[in-house]
Amino acid sequence: MRKFISGNLNYSSWSIRPLMAVRKAGLGIEEEILPLDFPETTARLKEISPTAKVPLLIWDDLMIWESLAITEFVAELAAPGVIWPKDTARRAIARAVSSEMHAGFAAIRNACSMDIRGRTPAPEMTPALEADIARLQAMWSQLRETHGRNTGEPGPFLFGAWSAADAFYLPVVTRFRTFGLPLTGAAADYAAAALEDPDFKRLEAEAAAEPWWIKYGPEGRSAGLLKPAG
Repeated sequence: MRKFISGNLNYSSWSIRPLMAVRKAGLGIEEEILPLDFPETTARLKEISPTAKVPLLIWDDLMIWESLAITEFVAELAAPGVIWPKDTARRAIARAVSSEMHAGFAAIRNACSMDIRGRTPAPEMTPALEADIARLQAMWSQLRETHGRNTGEPGPFLFGAWSAADAFYLPVVTRFRTFGLPLTGAAADYAAAALEDPDFKRLEAEAAAEPWWIKYGPEGRSAGLLKPAG
């Protein structure tokens, strides 16, 4: 069995990063969604995942349970240049900025939960959130200027052609739209291009069709089913 197991596409940023890599790699991997915070799916995750969390890639007898590890695994199986840039230097920078996203940006993660289909007023602009936005604005603009233009792999993404770096920043791109956060110049152009990627448009439609909701309140996170229309 070769299967990628994710949480809700609308809410699970940790899931959609490697999911984009899985889909771009074109390895014919089956997909399954286990919606977060439901007793039955939580119990199933405890049965099949070493961490009882998503994402999880099952590849024959191998289980890979971490988003960056899943991305690197499929990168080794995909054709060169599909997941990471072909050029050694640009590939190293792409991995560096992906790791920065993987481990950082706590302020924007905490203040602006991912909700692809949602539209919400911007939260209070704290110094920490302002610093995260400034770093993303500067990084995306610099990467587009230095690595995204006039390269051997042309395109509108951070390194020209799509790469795993774009997968790792995609959840943050959606947060800018959901919360109406400010972006200008090349960073704004990049975010707009990421949202027009056909593979994201597919994911966006899937997220919109999901029947589950997640909310955050004083007592923590809760989940439930949307009421049928009408």
